[in-house]
Amino acid sequence: MLLEQERRDVCLTARRLVDSGLAMGEGGSVSVRSGELAVVTPEGVALDRLEPADCPVLSLDERVLEGRRAPGAETTLHMAVYRHTESRAVVHAHAEAAAAVAATLAELPPVHHGAARLGGAVPVTRYATYGTGELSDEALKALKGKRAALLANHGGVATGGDLPQAFENARLLEWLCGLYIRARALGEPRVLSEEELAEVRERDTYGWAGPDIW
Repeated sequence: MLLEQERRDVCLTARRLVDSGLAMGEGGSVSVRSGELAVVTPEGVALDRLEPADCPVLSLDERVLEGRRAPGAETTLHMAVYRHTESRAVVHAHAEAAAAVAATLAELPPVHHGAARLGGAVPVTRYATYGTGELSDEALKALKGKRAALLANHGGVATGGDLPQAFENARLLEWLCGLYIRARALGEPRVLSEEELAEVRERDTYGWAGPDIW
């Protein structure tokens, strides 16, 4: 079976989305790139019931090479990310807090230092119908310099160098959206500046010890 391990990894990540509450039913999609090929989740199967043979393998120009089911509706979005960025994995989910923010705001402000890992403020795209080239174009604009974006009236998308990283970025996006919603209920949240976010990124490069322990 072509890209057997990658297909297994996609299935495991799809199940993690459901188990962590980030997705339900078919409400999300997962993919991973391997060289000039990619594995994506298919249409018509709940994410927690996928089998490796269900997952289509595609070339980067979206030709299906193998798989017993057709690619899912958001495959165009996943493949556009691979053609135009250095990302190696994409996770898309309709998680509740992300969907709420994506239906309300123009961007998710960085109200916690964890936002630095996603590139700071997370943009919300203009609305476009799911599964279309227009949505892919909007997502690419929003992902420029970012590891996550919110799709207006839809959900969120996160990228990474591999599937575990993309999954963690998707989980972080949902947590940050939930945090903003709760903070906004208390008052006007304090938003971190670009300078403060830059200091967080610099601090992160030193690990637990920090730059000035000695």
